[in-house]
Parts: sequence; structure tokens; C-alpha cells
Amino acid sequence: MTTRPPLKLVVFDPSTVAAAIATELGLGSNTVRGAIALLADGNTIPFIARYRKEQTGGLDEIQIGSVDDALTRATALIDRKNRVLKAIFEQGALDGELEHAIRAARNARQVDDLYLPFKSARKTRATLARERGLEPLADLVAAQNDLATSRASILAPFIDPARGVDTPGAALQGAGDIIAERWAENAATRAWLRAQLGRGSIRTKKKRGYDGDDHRFESFYDYREPIARLASHRVLAIRRGEAEGALSVAIEVDDDRLTATLDRRLLTNPRFLFRRELVATVRDCYTRLLKPALSTEILSSLREVAEREAINVFATNLGELLLAPPARQKAILGIDPGFRTGCKIVVIDATGKLVAHATVYPTAPRNDTDGAERELTRLIDAHHVELIAIGNGTASRETAAFCARLEKARPGVATVIVNEAGASIYSASATARDEFPDLDLTVRGAVSIARRLQDPLAELVKIDPRSIGVGQYQHDVNQTQLKKALDRVVSSAVNRVGVDLNTASGALLSYVSGIGPKLAQAIVAHREACGRFSTRKALLKVPRFGAKAFEQSAGFLRIRDGAEALDASAVHPESYYVVKKIADRLGCRSRDLLGDDRALQDVDAESFADGKTGLPTIRDILAELSKPGRDPRQAYEPLRFADGIDSIDDVATGMRLEGVVTNVTHFGAFVDIGVHQDGLVHVSELDTRFVKDPTTVVKVGDRLLVEVLDVDLRRQRIGLSRKRVLADTSRASMTASP
Repeated sequence: MTTRPPLKLVVFDPSTVAAAIATELGLGSNTVRGAIALLADGNTIPFIARYRKEQTGGLDEIQIGSVDDALTRATALIDRKNRVLKAIFEQGALDGELEHAIRAARNARQVDDLYLPFKSARKTRATLARERGLEPLADLVAAQNDLATSRASILAPFIDPARGVDTPGAALQGAGDIIAERWAENAATRAWLRAQLGRGSIRTKKKRGYDGDDHRFESFYDYREPIARLASHRVLAIRRGEAEGALSVAIEVDDDRLTATLDRRLLTNPRFLFRRELVATVRDCYTRLLKPALSTEILSSLREVAEREAINVFATNLGELLLAPPARQKAILGIDPGFRTGCKIVVIDATGKLVAHATVYPTAPRNDTDGAERELTRLIDAHHVELIAIGNGTASRETAAFCARLEKARPGVATVIVNEAGASIYSASATARDEFPDLDLTVRGAVSIARRLQDPLAELVKIDPRSIGVGQYQHDVNQTQLKKALDRVVSSAVNRVGVDLNTASGALLSYVSGIGPKLAQAIVAHREACGRFSTRKALLKVPRFGAKAFEQSAGFLRIRDGAEALDASAVHPESYYVVKKIADRLGCRSRDLLGDDRALQDVDAESFADGKTGLPTIRDILAELSKPGRDPRQAYEPLRFADGIDSIDDVATGMRLEGVVTNVTHFGAFVDIGVHQDGLVHVSELDTRFVKDPTTVVKVGDRLLVEVLDVDLRRQRIGLSRKRVLADTSRASMTASP
């Protein structure tokens, strides 16, 4: 008995994987190899991008994230190949050609196609035919060789009523089922037909028996579009309609042309004795097996691509929102507006600390404007309030109209409508209960509204990003991938801005590179027990806070007025020695370099590079010393909505209104014009030039002057145009030119 040689599994080769990823992403092999090594060593993406530029050739966070994602896919593909190789090897069916094909497969789909004939499956018509002894007949018919005998004599041995084969037709049907399954499992045939179906169209119809009158899907009740032109947001809309039972979805192609081509590919002998039956088998294979399975696969692939694009858009919007300009160091009065239950009022001081709260009733049904005005005036004067933040939910415009009276009496106070999406979720969360155990949920919500104006980043990190309201179809996409992408965006924003170690909440600290929720809790507990941190190094006294966590996090943590001046900057402690060398050469102390542009201008960066710290890091250090601890966010400026335009009923075609972008999608941008219903600037109305990607023109938080194109009260939709405003501005500029 011959012993089979052991199976050699596919192994992870860093150089091969790095080369493949570099080709896929259009990056240098050495930089990718460096990024992979750093990721494998447990370094975070923000840390690598900021403090390990020498090893990666200066890759940014997005590029490193792409390498990380590609590395995950490559590892998963290797794992998939090995599982398939093992399964086929254990069946004794792994020959050299098949093994080579599996090892060379470029994606999981190719691996799965090769594995399909060997995969254990539920009982099919083909397995039943095999159980009835018809596989030899299938082999004979599939060979399509010229036969010297009659049909009857060939079929006679396979007729066995005891096994359920009563007639020659039944024997041929069973053989055809086996052949159809073989053809359907052929990798080359599947690849060809997959490509053909991908050139077809999506066809949607209102599903039979659906009684709903849902305007969300009415445009798809009789709809056709080539797959190649199908935008991701339409894929997701169709998918949602199908999931909710409103739509039936199919791929539409020229079936006659494709089956005729399959005839030419699969039928090799035009004079074959069973040619007619094989022609029918081709039709059966295509209609029953190939097209349904591959259509499902293509629709699934379309959905996966659409989900990735939706996640990317969501992540981009979230990043812009998190980095929105903060109203720093200002006392703010926050209002969670309401009618019957009144408006919940809070005041936070310049550090975000809650210093007062109350309830007033300036709106219907009480209309106690005098009492509300007295209370708000008292709070404004007592706490030197500069801004009033009003949540944009129920009664927001009515409350804003009331607050306008206060502005006249207090010229230094400005009123701002704040997007309150997610505030109610925060108010009921464990984080809010820990912060304010004795406060009502609505009061906590008012605190969140005030704080997200004062420091959007610090407050929004406390809320599940999916609830912040800057995405579409967030509940329809892959939740694991969505969470990974959004967590990555939040982490990037937090580390880009930096975190005050002595004031940051546990939620904010948890997103700092290398920390996470448990260490964040430990830091807060240590701070409460032992007092403020005087140096970054004091972090090492926190239980379970080791050298690796310190390495990853220290550069992103700030200590104001601490024992070490450099701790207030983004210079990493591992590079303090470089700052000291620069200071020694200039004849001053390290702390004297902070903010001294004139002294730093003449420093020769190259002369300080050594085996430990390279030129890119030296340049970063000099830039940081020039503007230490700078906040990359822009300065805050309040936005005022148009007076008298309080609801969609007040909006009319032709109006020009100022608004703020709340969401950017592939098909346009949603703009809040202050009427509780965001208007849509379709991509075709965003600019006077052609726009393919709206994110290249606008972003969340941008302020736009738009013209109202149409108002649909039935569907509560507002169509807006930025293009018309820009066109008029351009014409006016040309007219004014000499």
C-alpha cells in the first residue's frame, strides 16, 4: 500500500504578501513591509502614522488602514485555501493540477468555485440519481462519443423499478441531472457565466401580494438599470425594499443568447446519439442551477460593494463631524426644547462642568415667556454665558424664537441650533448615569447638547457612532465592518486632536492609541484617587499600564502646566532627547523652544537625525515645537437660520436660505435649513461643473447658501440647489468686472 505524502499547507510569507498588497494599493513594497511588521508588533494605526514614518515611508492613517485591511483579507484567504486543501486531501481527490489552482487562486470566490464539486451538500436531484445507479450512464452520455449501438440497448441496463427508474426517460433524466450538476460546478463555466450576468441589468418589480404604499420604494416598482451603472445607494435601497417584502429583484440578460453559447461550449458532438437530451440538460443547468446561484452571488457582491461604499461615506461624514469647530472655553446654556413637558435648561462652565439646571415653559401650552425670560436671564448673568445651544428636535424653532428676545437684551449672547442626534441615547446610557446619577434623562440630554457645541469630539465619543445621524443605511450594512470603520475614524480624530490627561472622560481616553476602555477606566480611577497627573511618566503608576501602552499613547496625551513642559505637546517622550540636543545647540532650555518660531527657523533638521530618530520625525518635532499642542480644528462661528422659516410649510420654491450640511452621500448632500426636515442638494445641483463624488465638493459641517427647487409636502421632501446660487454669483462677478 502506497502512503500518500503529507499535505503542505499554504504558509504566510511576509515578503510575498507585502508585494501583493503593494501592487493592489499602488504603494512601495518596502513601505508596506514596514507597516505590516509594525502592525504585527501590536502598534496602532495612529501611532504608526505619527511616530514611525521612517519605517513606512510616511504612509498616512488611511493608507496604513488600507494595508491593515488588505492584510486581514490576505490572511483570511490563506486560511480558506488551507481548509479547502485539507478537505479535498482527506477525500483523496487532491491532484497536482487542482492543488496548484487552489494555491494560485487570487480570491475566495475562485477557491470556492474549485471546492464546489467536493463540497458536502444537501441531497439534490443529482445525488438521488447517483443513488439509483445512474452515474455510469451519466459518464457515458457526458463523454459524447459516437456510439455503435442503439439508445434502447444503452439504456436497458439502467432501468430498475425497484430503484425508482421505471422508464428509459427516467434513466436519461437522472443522468441529465448528474451532468447538469457537474457543469454547474465547473469553475471555468461559472467564471464565464458570472461575467456574462455581470453585464446584465437589475430588474425590480413591486412584489406580488405586497399591499403597502411605501413611497420609499415606489420608484423601484417597475425599474430596470444596467448593473455596471447601478449606484451603491440604489443597491441598498433595492436591498431594503426586498428585505421588507416590497420588491422582487432579478438579473435580466438575454437568456437565449447565453444558452446558445453554453451549447457551443458544452456540446462537442453534433451527431451524438443523445444530443437532444443534452440540449435540454444545458437549458436545465442554466435555468435551475447556474443562473439562480450566480444571480444570488452577484446580488450579494453588489450589496457587499455598496455596503463598503456606504461605510466609507459614513466614516468620512463622522470624521468631519467629530472635527467640527469647538466653542472652546465658553460658558454655554444648553436647552433640550419641549412643549408640554417644558424646556430642560442646563449651564456648563468653560471646562464643561455642569453648574446649574432648571425647567422653563416658554412655549405652548403654558407660554410662560416672562417666567422663562427671568430664569434664563438670571442664569446667563450669573454664569457669564456666551452661547445658547438649542437641540434641533421638537419645539426647537419656537424656543429659538423665544431666545431671540434674550439676544436683544444681552448682545454678547448668541443662539445656536445644535444637532441633537444621539443625545437621548447618551442620556440613557451607563456613561451618562455614571456622570450624572441624580439627574433626569432629559437634563442629561440638555448637557449633551451644550457640550457637543463646546467640544463636539469630547462629547460625541460617548455615543454609538451609528446613532449620530451622519450615515445612510447604517442598520442594513455589515455591522462588524461598520463598527471597525467607525471606531477607526473616532480613534483617528481623538488622536489627531490630542487629549488632556487630567480632564478627559473615560469615553474619550478609551479611544487614545494603545489605551482602550479598561485602561481608560483605570486612568480615571487613579486620577480620582491620587489627583492630577504631573507628568506623562506618572501613567506608569496606573495599574496594568505597561511600557507598550505608554509607548502607544503618551504622544497623544497632554498635560497642561505640568512638571515637564514638553508633556503639553505632541512630541513623544522617546524624542525628548532630540529636543534637548536642539536646545543645547541653541544655548537654551527645552521649554524655551516651545512656540519660539524665530529660533527654530534656522535649525538644520538633518544634523539631528541619528540611528534612532530619522529626518521625518525631526521635522515633525520642529513643527510641533513651533506651535505646541495646537488644535487642528477650525475656530467656531455660530450659524443663524432664516427668521420666520420654522417648518416645511414655510418653505417655498425660489427661496434662498443658509444651511449647514448634515450628511453627504453618493447622490448628494443633505442640508439643515432649520425646518426639522433636511433638504437634499442632488449631486447634479452641487456645483456649476460636473461632480462625480459629492465629498470632493462639500463635507459635513459646511455652511451653504442654497435655493429651494421644490417642496413635496406629501413625502416631506425639499429639493435644493447650490449650483444656481454659484451660477448667479459667477454672473454677478463677471458683470462687476471692468
